[in-house]
Amino acid sequence: MKYEPRLHVVLYQPEIPYNTGSVGRTCVAAGAKLWLVRPLGFRVDDYYLRRAGLDYWQHLEWEVVDDWPSLVARLPERPPYFFTKTATRSYTSACYEAADVLVFGNESQGLPAGLVEPNRERALRIPIRAEARSLNLSNAVAIVVFEARRQWEARGVPPIPLPESPSNRTE
Repeated sequence: MKYEPRLHVVLYQPEIPYNTGSVGRTCVAAGAKLWLVRPLGFRVDDYYLRRAGLDYWQHLEWEVVDDWPSLVARLPERPPYFFTKTATRSYTSACYEAADVLVFGNESQGLPAGLVEPNRERALRIPIRAEARSLNLSNAVAIVVFEARRQWEARGVPPIPLPESPSNRTE
């Protein structure tokens, strides 16, 4: 079943195939589209990428773009949210809407200041203790994606359509 993605998850220059594969699995579960912005730290046919996504990868709607301007040209005309530990606003303070764009940086450097600074009012963080330098990228994406879903459910937004499968049939 083809559907419009409720969210667009952007990984800006991801480096670790396992993380990207796990994010892909989260996107399938939540009905989100995954965007990968080059350069990537792996090949898109990488064994580890597909292994982390397990058998979900075939159900993933995803696309690779060469750079930030190419991505912006292809996304819905909504200002993205940028997730960074330098933000002051919590991810729970945003009111997520359908077709929102969620942008996450790579594992070693996060998002570049050149993307975050002009969009400081759209920068969000996941509050964590100072003893933890950061969260794993795939964990951070899952936290934010399912917060958006939680908010939608609380506001009565209909769930994403589920494809026909033995586990969700009603008889």
